[in-house]
Amino acid sequence: MKKLNQIIFFFLMSSVLAFAEFPNISVKDLKTAIDSNAVAIIDVNGPESFKNGHIPGAINFSEDFKNLPKLLPADKNTLIVSYCGGPACRAYLKGANAAAKLGYSNIKHLAAGISGWKKAGQEVEKN
Repeated sequence: MKKLNQIIFFFLMSSVLAFAEFPNISVKDLKTAIDSNAVAIIDVNGPESFKNGHIPGAINFSEDFKNLPKLLPADKNTLIVSYCGGPACRAYLKGANAAAKLGYSNIKHLAAGISGWKKAGQEVEKN
């Protein structure tokens, strides 16, 4: 019975970690971090959206997820921000969870997404 309880506990904790929530970062605070070169950004919107406009310096997760360990900074305490389309989008979890699995501990979510970034009048890169 004790072994069964341990197995159940393990699976419950695994599912909690798999669906971890990450704290929000505001557009203003993200812009400050970008200006200070103190952040790595992960865009999970997909290749077409990325090409049409992304936050400057963002990593294109859909094309570069296999290279994430090389693209993210060596310092595991670096601020990592993952984002997708906007407040209702949950795709950001792909990038955030990938960073967490690599051992990063300071991961946030731009809930405003690319739509909120643009709405705030912030610059986007296109390529």
